[in-house]
Amino acid sequence: MASSQLMADYRRWLTFQRQEQLSREHQGIDQRIEQARASATQVAQGYRSMAEKAATEGACYRTLFLRSHDNEDALVCEGWLFIRRMLSESNQTRVRATLLETFTLEDGIMQPGDKPARKVTLEIYDRLQMEKGMRTTPRVDCIDASEGYHFLTLLDAVRGDLRPHLK
Repeated sequence: MASSQLMADYRRWLTFQRQEQLSREHQGIDQRIEQARASATQVAQGYRSMAEKAATEGACYRTLFLRSHDNEDALVCEGWLFIRRMLSESNQTRVRATLLETFTLEDGIMQPGDKPARKVTLEIYDRLQMEKGMRTTPRVDCIDASEGYHFLTLLDAVRGDLRPHLK
């Protein structure tokens, strides 16, 4: 086997390893949120805090989200989210943000700015789970495009150096 093919296979293997790691991380965070019995109101408070830090310090937060593919499979992707503003009307909370993707299975690991920043609108709501005894769990889904949903944004993973890539 040629060394270039061997290196290509190795890079592909690393990409699949990263995909598996992110899938486990997304599932674990989702389970912890469910066990904590968090509400959409609590999640919205977290996003408000992120919006305040974004405005004052240019903070971007690490986010994991699912992306659907043609065959109905959903894969975890990774990126950095800059919260531009929060919109609350009656019982609806929406978040205007800019997303910098840093990992997809198709593209592998990317540096911020390798892919253009994308403006997204997220909706925070409580989802009713019938199979779990009518329990609700908070969800954050993108309403702009059908392929991005179930965003989990981490308050403890923050960067302030990404503003040049947000345009």
